[in-house]
Amino acid sequence: MLETSARLLRLLSLFQAHREWSGAELAQRLGVTSRTVRRDVDRLRELGYPVHATPGTGGGYQLGVGAELPPLLLDDDEAVAIAVGLRTAAGQGVEGIGESSVRALTKLEQVLPHRLRRRVGALTGFTVPMLRGGPAATVDPAVLTDLAGACRDAERLRFAYRDHAGSTSRRTVEPHRLVCTERRWYLVAWDVDRADWRTFRVDRIVPKPPHGPRFPPRTPPADDLAAYVAQGVSTRAYAERAVIRLCVPYEVAAERVSPSDGVLEREGPTSCLLRTGAASVDVLVIHVVLIGLEFEVLEPVELTEAISVVRDRLSRALDRPAGPPSAG
Repeated sequence: MLETSARLLRLLSLFQAHREWSGAELAQRLGVTSRTVRRDVDRLRELGYPVHATPGTGGGYQLGVGAELPPLLLDDDEAVAIAVGLRTAAGQGVEGIGESSVRALTKLEQVLPHRLRRRVGALTGFTVPMLRGGPAATVDPAVLTDLAGACRDAERLRFAYRDHAGSTSRRTVEPHRLVCTERRWYLVAWDVDRADWRTFRVDRIVPKPPHGPRFPPRTPPADDLAAYVAQGVSTRAYAERAVIRLCVPYEVAAERVSPSDGVLEREGPTSCLLRTGAASVDVLVIHVVLIGLEFEVLEPVELTEAISVVRDRLSRALDRPAGPPSAG
């Protein structure tokens, strides 16, 4: 019985590692006859694993998708990766995912061998997450899966959308892709009424089903959609825009500049370009200074002038002698 159970686990591992096997290949791997392979396949089916068989010379066995979720067979590295992923999933801004992750992690840790529990515990217990920006904008996981399904099936979406000012509008779009940043989710879609590509924050979307009809997919607005969304949320969305030369290598700047801060471009071995934006030139001054890197303003001229004003004000503050406030 123990030998049979071990062989079933080995057979299941083979199915999960490779898409399709012939009966002869499985028999050779397991060191049994083809008849024993057929019996073991029937046993897996009784346990809830949908193993499909294709007859004929070119046929074989394949693990399919079932109506229920049967137990998974994981190797050590896969189990550790899943456990660590579950521990960090709560910070991704999906509403309710933290509670679900804890439940799944509890079940997984109950069956992890001691050696793996120690590996997971060491990695998560001695790691401190560093999250940029404010609190995450949580989204409903049902909305995420709804949008992802519409992207996959190329179905038009109808939804109510709330912009940054709080105004609500009705949108009809052809969804293309979801883009996930550190704290937010975005939908890149073709806006039918505006005849242009738009980026929507998912936490501001309220779907209005039914969806459809289907549409022929369009050429996306950029090859790198992550950079496209980063430019949209950090630059195109603002009235004032700037191009800054950062006097450090690209790799150094990338450690300080998040996608919401602006878009970095390689320029040379000792410098890179930052394209960014803000609601006003004064806010741009603060934004650029807080990055904490040596820089040079390329455009606009108004930003250089505003920095000069701030420089003079700071100089006067430093030159002014410290002492009690003047009378009156």
